Amino acid sequence: MRKNVIYLLARQLWKDAFRSKVMHVALGLMVFLLVFSAYTGWENYHDQNFTRTGIQEEVQESWENNPDKHPHRMAHYGSFALRLKHVLSVFDLGMENFVGNAIFLEAHKQNTVNFSEASMSTGLLRFGEVSLAMLLKVIVPLLIFYLGFAAIARERENGTLKLLIGQGIRRKEIVFGKWLGLFGLSLIFLFSIFLLVLFFVLIESHNGMFQDNVSRYAVLLISYVLFFAILSTITILVSAFSITAKGALVKLLGIWLLFVIIVPKSLQAMGYYLYPTPSKIEMETAVEHDLIQQGDSHNPDDPHFKALKDSVLLVYKVEKVEDLPFSYSGFIMAQGEKLSTEIYKDHQERLYQVYQQQNNLERYSAFVNPYTAIKNLSMAFSGTDFKSFLYFKSKAETYRYNLAQEMNQLQMDLIPNKGKEGPNVISNNYWKEFPPFKYDLLSVSKVFQNEKISIFALLLWGVVAFYGLLRISTNLKAI
Repeated sequence: MRKNVIYLLARQLWKDAFRSKVMHVALGLMVFLLVFSAYTGWENYHDQNFTRTGIQEEVQESWENNPDKHPHRMAHYGSFALRLKHVLSVFDLGMENFVGNAIFLEAHKQNTVNFSEASMSTGLLRFGEVSLAMLLKVIVPLLIFYLGFAAIARERENGTLKLLIGQGIRRKEIVFGKWLGLFGLSLIFLFSIFLLVLFFVLIESHNGMFQDNVSRYAVLLISYVLFFAILSTITILVSAFSITAKGALVKLLGIWLLFVIIVPKSLQAMGYYLYPTPSKIEMETAVEHDLIQQGDSHNPDDPHFKALKDSVLLVYKVEKVEDLPFSYSGFIMAQGEKLSTEIYKDHQERLYQVYQQQNNLERYSAFVNPYTAIKNLSMAFSGTDFKSFLYFKSKAETYRYNLAQEMNQLQMDLIPNKGKEGPNVISNNYWKEFPPFKYDLLSVSKVFQNEKISIFALLLWGVVAFYGLLRISTNLKAI
């Protein structure tokens, strides 16, 4: 293939595109949406993180300023964990507005993550939010299809395709020239958005976060470049197979509807139908039932904990708990916390398995729908997917458990058994020694592991698309 001929055909497609009034309107609309989504995304990210960081500091200050107390009272006083946004949430909101932001951490109980944006907004949020990623996943593909639907079909209709071949231009040069021109047009939109995102990443990447943020950014950029290359290929293939330009446009609009709306929504509904999840009340009832079956650590006559008491007395060779070398009530609270945590964990893992089955139904559809692949990759590397939320929740639960058990240990070590002399409260210096809640986002390597199906599907689409271009370039019909 001759490069100069390919570049000439690509340049001609560019000229035709920029002559179109539709292109000018589209560019104006894209600039407006880009500015709007960048401003709202940045403002939301900055304001939310500023607010949540401030609240987290107030929570820690309140915890440390508690007076001298019994440690078990402090375990029930509890704390809060607030989820911070990743800087790339400016680019892709993902599930950000539909999952909670704060969770109350207390002994014996695992609470839900509350205060999601969706729970505090109108029903309009269900129709989606305008974000930079939404422009690239939904709007730009539609523009690619519109700008390229006539690339070959109209040449055939007008008879110019036959003339080009007759003048010695090879079919491969025509196909790849048209593809290169269309792909180049799509990169205008892509790079304009990613240059803006790079600015946000650079000004918000502090200390150890720089390498992680840049790595995520690079993966996103490469993924979207491949996604647009695939869409450009689909457009050229449909145009090449279509008898008329009008027919090509109708087919491409149908493909866009299937990719973006029909297939994702249908699979979501199918996933919930095939793998239904229990309601919040059903979940809480099941947990409460198992907790009752396990026993109540606050009840001295509970059979389970009475048997535990007898075994402890036997091990330490004493007749009554007052003679134990540690606070028996603190020991019982620690054992109860351990058992209740295991019950909560068991129920939540089963619930997450159902969620995983629902999500896998859509995830594997990436092999027939590249939109699914790019959507999952975009959310995951922006830190706004469901796995990122679960990671925060697991870190919060670990912190809750450690806090409760630390208070139980303090009770065992420093609070005397009933009937023994000694203080019933301890110094508030112990509260100050317990570290505040902090968590790091998922590592890039872990995100790669979570999204290996989407990555493989997108790469497979790229290979199939390139093969399709090669095939059509040898079998392109002039008439």
